[in-house]
Amino acid sequence: MSEFKGKIALVTGAGRGIGRAIAQAFAAQEAQVAANDISPVNLDETIAQIMAAGGEAKGIVADVSKKMAVQTMIEEILDAWERIDILINNAGVEPHAPLLELDEWDWRRTIDVNLGGPFLTMQSVGRVMREQGGGVIVNVGSIAGRAHGLKDRSAYVASKMGLIGLTREAARELAEYRIRVNAVCPGVIETEMTAALRQNEAMVKKWLEDIPQGRLGKPDDITGVVLFLCSEAASYLTGQAINVDGGKVMS
Repeated sequence: MSEFKGKIALVTGAGRGIGRAIAQAFAAQEAQVAANDISPVNLDETIAQIMAAGGEAKGIVADVSKKMAVQTMIEEILDAWERIDILINNAGVEPHAPLLELDEWDWRRTIDVNLGGPFLTMQSVGRVMREQGGGVIVNVGSIAGRAHGLKDRSAYVASKMGLIGLTREAARELAEYRIRVNAVCPGVIETEMTAALRQNEAMVKKWLEDIPQGRLGKPDDITGVVLFLCSEAASYLTGQAINVDGGKVMS
């Protein structure tokens, strides 16, 4: 029997890629999954795949950068299951533009979603977890927020660096309520978000030269770390940002 059986897990940005893989992984471990995304199109497919595999999931369409939308989402989950044991902040956007050309709207939207979203969900879910006696939060960052920046991604890099700082401070403040907060920082993962870039053979070759393991990551490489961080095996682990990148960034 999985230790996640009967646990309620909220996964944001679960419509595709890493978010979908995390939602499926928790469902496979017998958790009840609240899968969120801003659009029902991809989210419906995530829910259908989980249900077809025998899992239990509920899809919730909401923009995590909006306070009222987040609060309504949390209330919907509580109405259905009465508690939230695990929060995975995965929703994110990544505009591509040089700093001197980046549109202000793209900057604000990136900060609002990638940093504001986790703040709003951690605040709302944190209050729920405080009342119920504990919980686990994992924020999905990026190695772009560590020692490795990304060209033409100033908004994304800023948001992910901020998310690591937010993770550490949240871990410090919420520890007294038995709430653990950590982050995973993926490298280049084979998802829809990187599909177009992976068509550039020269770029992929350059990526691989910088990765000691010599391969790109897969969504399952991330889900394994996330499940560990949410398990009792990681009960003494909080405030950490763990790189999952094949050794590209060793710090």
